[in-house]
Amino acid sequence: MALNRCVDLLRRRCCSLLRRAVAPPAPLSSGSVLGFAPPLSRSSSDRTPRAPDTSLFVPVAVRNGEAADGAVGAELTQPLDKGDLLKVLNKFYKRKEMQKLAADQGLDARLFHQAFISFRKYILEMNILSADLHIILSDICCGAGHIDDIFPYFMRHAKQIFPMLDCMDDLRKISDLRVPANWYPEARAIQRKIIFHAGPTNSGKTYHAIQRYLEAKSGVYCGPLKLLAHEIFEKTNAADVPCDLVTGEERTFVDPEGKQSNHVACTIEMCSVTTPYEVAVIDEIQMIRDPSRGWAWTRALLGLCAEEIHVCGEAAAINFITELMFTTGEEVEVHNYKRLTPFSISDQAVENLDNLEPGDCIVCFSKNDIYSVNRQIEIRGLECAVIYGSLPPGTKLAQAKKFNDPDDPCKILVATDAIGMGLNLSIRRIIFNSLVKPSVNEKGEKELVTISTSQALQIAGRAGRFSSVFKEGMVTTMHRDDLPVLKEILNRPVDPVETAGLHPTAEQIEMFAYHLPDATLSNLIDIFVSLSQVDGLYFVCNIDDFKFLADMIQHIPLNLRSRYVFCTAPINKKQPFVCTSFLKFARQFSRDEPLTFDWVCRHISWPLVAPKNIKDLVHLEAVHDVLDLYLWLSYRFMDMFPDANLVREIQQELDGTIQIGVRNITRLIRATEAQSPSSGSESKTPGLGPQSPSLALRRARASKSQANMKEGNRTMEHSLGSRLVQEGLLTPELLQQLRKEWSRDHNQNGNFTKGTAATANRKKKKK
Repeated sequence: MALNRCVDLLRRRCCSLLRRAVAPPAPLSSGSVLGFAPPLSRSSSDRTPRAPDTSLFVPVAVRNGEAADGAVGAELTQPLDKGDLLKVLNKFYKRKEMQKLAADQGLDARLFHQAFISFRKYILEMNILSADLHIILSDICCGAGHIDDIFPYFMRHAKQIFPMLDCMDDLRKISDLRVPANWYPEARAIQRKIIFHAGPTNSGKTYHAIQRYLEAKSGVYCGPLKLLAHEIFEKTNAADVPCDLVTGEERTFVDPEGKQSNHVACTIEMCSVTTPYEVAVIDEIQMIRDPSRGWAWTRALLGLCAEEIHVCGEAAAINFITELMFTTGEEVEVHNYKRLTPFSISDQAVENLDNLEPGDCIVCFSKNDIYSVNRQIEIRGLECAVIYGSLPPGTKLAQAKKFNDPDDPCKILVATDAIGMGLNLSIRRIIFNSLVKPSVNEKGEKELVTISTSQALQIAGRAGRFSSVFKEGMVTTMHRDDLPVLKEILNRPVDPVETAGLHPTAEQIEMFAYHLPDATLSNLIDIFVSLSQVDGLYFVCNIDDFKFLADMIQHIPLNLRSRYVFCTAPINKKQPFVCTSFLKFARQFSRDEPLTFDWVCRHISWPLVAPKNIKDLVHLEAVHDVLDLYLWLSYRFMDMFPDANLVREIQQELDGTIQIGVRNITRLIRATEAQSPSSGSESKTPGLGPQSPSLALRRARASKSQANMKEGNRTMEHSLGSRLVQEGLLTPELLQQLRKEWSRDHNQNGNFTKGTAATANRKKKKK
């Protein structure tokens, strides 16, 4: 068989040489050389696909096995000299015509170079090449063949190491996201009515939508937070309308036998796009532009099978939602609402915690600020409640109840922007401790950014709620220099919503994996996003968290669907214990060993004791997140996570333990400071890095002001001193003593630097 194949090959080669001798050489072009058909022309109406990011194409290793036809090529011609081969191959690489032909086949300069390096290594290291390739190379080395004859074999090798080249058209079709409305045929089969309830916070827009939801025979509420879904769940059942609760970690059916009710309150990621409803409510529709979660609002808006879709949110989203619904042929009916109670911007900053009043809420953007402000307030003999994002929902509700209770001595709240939605609070005055918050830019770099108008309004709108005891709200800042900035932010118009988020589905990634079976999940996602096409109404959501988890468990043997589900788990990747637990869960799952209640208890060292310091409290919060992860996975893999009820019981017990810690947070801070070594003038509050965003910004401002030190040194000293007193780093008595020493040293030496050095030396002697 091998001999007959080689004879046939030689016959074809002779015919080829004969044709070459009698016909003029055809010019090299991108169309018809070497048997490659020219690409089909696209109509002018087709959108030209963007070039893929070839840096994401990872070459697949090619095994250097023996040729199937043995050494027939060497027997028919002669052994190949490695030196001659190297010269021939390098000459092939340098030919511009070959590079152009390769580019037409999808090999840009980067891929061409990588493919050539692999091809050269393959030829030089293979002991026995296939007969056809051996004969071609032998002819070229002997001068009987043309160097361009290598190209088909080079491309064959290139497609082996870059399999996506052979299926690029299929990959482009799979990743075409230009008409997401067509993904939901059930919704397109009915004529839906879209009602937009637009208005600021505390305007009653959600209330009116919920009233229609309660009147309907069936309905679904889709909210951004578990707390909001839980609130609607309780209100609906209190109105004698049976309602179920569905979140990522919880399923609660009011029917004792587990039969589904006609109404359901859920987090927006959990809504069903196949169940028919009479009314659907989508809350906080402006989050459709959220860089990470916007896809969930897009999916709900386009996919819910409801006769009426009530969307609630900022007026800045009206035009966009109207335009988006135009693509589905559905009209939007707009109901505008005004705020029920007024709120005003104060003309004065608080400046000192001694000026706090009942009903005040100090908003911080870091745990460091939360701990520091809380400590300073309680030093003044005042009780305060604390709410921040990583607290369990039960603890947040307990702290909110404590603050709202008119009979409780707690009249001050210290919170992050977690109060922006999901909690009903009786706040009289919102006080921004800072106007900057940590953020991650498009390059993945951490930076401090000023809050947006939308964020500021969302938080400020919590003051003077219609249902609270305070019928008028007020907003101000802690520091005087932040107040004009806040006024400018609040007076700006809210940026209009312009795009909606999309996210690749498990089915799309599975189709990608069929064509690229050797690619990792992280690499599949990268290639998908690189090839994806979206029109001007959409964008692909940030996938960094997904890729982080995919890379973490890449070495664990899992089927693609299970791996995808694990990577969509909502975990806090900043918590090392949570990430470690995620890894152990995946490893145990891959062994087909159920994660039992006993296994989980051993992993988290249950039972856990009340926290003794801030570090213990942070760990308990992480353990709560781990139990959340177990519950989330238990609804996706019930047989492998079988003890959800037992885990929920200890999670509720843990929530109570965390509540004890938060109630005694000042004592925990003091205990931590007592255990920590002195760090000079730096804040000794543990747990969240060197300095808070607000402190960092104020220090940056102080650094700028040093340029005018000679003119304003006394003014700066007064401002910095008052800040240090506010932050608990100086007492008023010590500040007064430092001012006296400052004045005396300044008069004696007439030099700022010498005076500062003398003050520092005296402080060292006192210590």
